[in-house]
Amino acid sequence: MSKPVVAIVGRPNVGKSTLFNLLAGEMISIVKDTPGVTRDRIYAEVNWLDRDFTLIDTGGIEPDSNDIILSQMREQAQIAIDTADVILFIADVRQGLVDSDAKVADMLRRSKKPVLLVVNKVDSFSKFMPDVYEFYNLGIGDPLPISAASRLGIGDMLDAVIAHFPANETEEEDDDRPRVAIVGKPNVGKSSIINKLLGEERVIVSDIAGTTRDAIDTTIKHDGKEYVFIDTAGLRRKSKIKEELERYSIIRTVTAVERADVVLVVIDAVEGITEQDAKIAGIAHERGKGVIIVVNKWDAIEKNNKTVKEYEHEVRRVLSFMPYAEIMFVSASTGQRLIKLYDMIDIVIANQNMRIATGVLNEIMAEAVAMQQPPSDKGKRLKLYYITQVAVKPPTFVIFVNDKELMHFSYTRYLENKIREAFGFKGTSLKFFIRERKEK
Repeated sequence: MSKPVVAIVGRPNVGKSTLFNLLAGEMISIVKDTPGVTRDRIYAEVNWLDRDFTLIDTGGIEPDSNDIILSQMREQAQIAIDTADVILFIADVRQGLVDSDAKVADMLRRSKKPVLLVVNKVDSFSKFMPDVYEFYNLGIGDPLPISAASRLGIGDMLDAVIAHFPANETEEEDDDRPRVAIVGKPNVGKSSIINKLLGEERVIVSDIAGTTRDAIDTTIKHDGKEYVFIDTAGLRRKSKIKEELERYSIIRTVTAVERADVVLVVIDAVEGITEQDAKIAGIAHERGKGVIIVVNKWDAIEKNNKTVKEYEHEVRRVLSFMPYAEIMFVSASTGQRLIKLYDMIDIVIANQNMRIATGVLNEIMAEAVAMQQPPSDKGKRLKLYYITQVAVKPPTFVIFVNDKELMHFSYTRYLENKIREAFGFKGTSLKFFIRERKEK
């Protein structure tokens, strides 16, 4: 089930970052008084009353003159309209209602998406309420007064946010077709891969624009089975500023990955793997999705008998945080090996959903412990009592131990490798939670 996406829009200095950090629960962005301190983290996982959602900060480069501010805000609003399920439009009670607020409000109103008007910096409800009422003039519903800095009104705002989520996403729940997101930098050939797959099959089942989002989902039938491909290339943005474009593509990627079971990270063989590729792959890794690294334009590479090995080595080096990812070498222009993608997608989905009996897991753990003693510290040795699998997509395990502090990251990884040796789990990450149990 995909998590809803909530996007924050608003003028510079209305407190977007402060709110983002508060909801993300950690000081991720650097909040300075100088506008334009760009941040690395632009999305975060938020949980409120057992509902999970992805929060996106659309604010980018903060310009200095009013007409640029308006065009930037329109750009942000457009990103939010394209990708979000609910939009938080932030205004500042102390700056009051500004002309550009009204223009952006018009745009948001026309989008037919749920918009919540949040008026920030209301440090005292009694003092500022008359100023809050002024925002009714925007015509996008009741203003919600908050103070991100003093943490006032946040709960009411979040209640209003989740009220707009679908009750329980039944439509996507019943749909058990594999959902495959195709992500990657611009011009690596994402669309050509989809077009080629469509061309091979010649069965365009339907191109219904996503229910709430505007990514186009393409359904392709292969061997009597339907696959839904979620393409992030759909919306081409013309942007003068490189960072804007990069930010935009990361937001598109986050929303596509969120809805997918398996993510194809497409890399340009000629250009080789880059840091930006690693960033994009990292989004799928963080979300625990199935991952296949697709090296496209392989036909354009001069081959010798070492080429594949060396190339794979380099990809593994840059993506060292996801050694489990599958790698495939394809060519969208010649169609080479594209058809094999389906088998790989099926395998990865099967691995994402694999459940292992508790008894078997504990045998593997006992054997692993016998082969390599758990670490000890100041005379106290780590004891592992019990392991069990608690979830799938991705497979998630809980290990009960005598002392969490002693469970070193490297020992967890050693156990993960042992489990992988037994069951493969190709193409999917595994999650481990360590819980303490006091000795009897």
